[in-house]
Amino acid sequence: MRGAERVKRRRFDVLPYVLVSPAVLATLAVVFYPMLTAMGMSVYDYVVWKPSASKFIWFDNYLAALKSDLFWTSLKQTLLWIGLTVPMQLLLGLATALLLNRKFAWRWLARMLVIVPWALPSVVIGLMWRWIYDANYGIMNDFLLRLRIIENGVPWLATSGTAIYSIIFVLIWQGFPFFAVMLLAGLQSIPKELYEAVEVDGAGIWGRFWHVTLPGLKSVLVTAILLRLIWVANSVDIIYVMTEGGPGSASHTLPLYAFALSRKAMRFGSASAIAVLFTLMLLTLVVLYLRRVDASGETRT
Repeated sequence: MRGAERVKRRRFDVLPYVLVSPAVLATLAVVFYPMLTAMGMSVYDYVVWKPSASKFIWFDNYLAALKSDLFWTSLKQTLLWIGLTVPMQLLLGLATALLLNRKFAWRWLARMLVIVPWALPSVVIGLMWRWIYDANYGIMNDFLLRLRIIENGVPWLATSGTAIYSIIFVLIWQGFPFFAVMLLAGLQSIPKELYEAVEVDGAGIWGRFWHVTLPGLKSVLVTAILLRLIWVANSVDIIYVMTEGGPGSASHTLPLYAFALSRKAMRFGSASAIAVLFTLMLLTLVVLYLRRVDASGETRT
C-alpha cells in the first residue's frame, strides 16, 4: 500500500512539469535560442553567404556601434519614442476607460469601436496613415487647410522635424485601446462599497479617483505599462512601413537600425551587437521600473 502511494505521489509531482514542458520548450526555441545565436554572432564578422569565412573579432562590433553617430541618434530617438508614446497611450487609455465605465446610450457600441485601432494589423495602419499624411492628397493636410491652421500642404513624413512625431501620433492612436480595455476591466473589479465609503467621508471626484480608483488599478497599471514599454520599444513595423527610418535617419530607432544593418547592408555581426546592446538597455529599464514599483508599494504600506 505504501509503495503504491509513493508511486502515485511521484506521478503527481511529475505531472506539472510534463504539462509546463511544451511552453518551456517553445520559449527556449523561439526566444532564448535566437538570443544566444545573436550573442554569438555579435563577436564575429559574419559573412551570411559563406559562414565558414566568418572571423572572430571579439568586441569590435560593439566598439564600432558605440563609436557610430547613427547609433547615438537612434538611441536618442528610441528614448523619445518610448517616453512620448507610452505615457500618452496610458493617459488616453485611462480617460477612455473612465468614460466607458459610465452608463450612457450605445455604450456597448462604443466599447466595440474603441478596440478597432488595436485590432488592425500594423502594416495596414502604416499604409493607411501614409496616405492620410500625404502632402499632395492626404486628408490631414486637407483638413488643416480647411481650418486655415496651415497655408500650404506639409510633408509630414518627408520632413526631419515632423516625421518621428507623426509616427508617434499613429502609435499612440493604435495602442491606447490596449490600456483602455485593461483599465476598464480593472475598474469593473473595484467594489462600489469603497466609493460609497469615501463619499461618506466627504471625498469629491478627485478624492475618489486618488484614494480608490488609482489604488484599485495599481496591479493592472503595473502590468499594462510593462507590456507596452517592451512592445513599443521593440516596435519596427509601423516605422518601416511609413518612412523606413527616413528622411535620412530622422525616424531611426535602435531596433530599426539593427534591422536595416542585417537586411539591407547584410552586416549581421554589427546588427547582432546593436540588438544585444539594446536588449541590455531595455532589461535595465525594466528592472529599474520594477524596483521603482516595489519601492513605492513598500512606502505606501
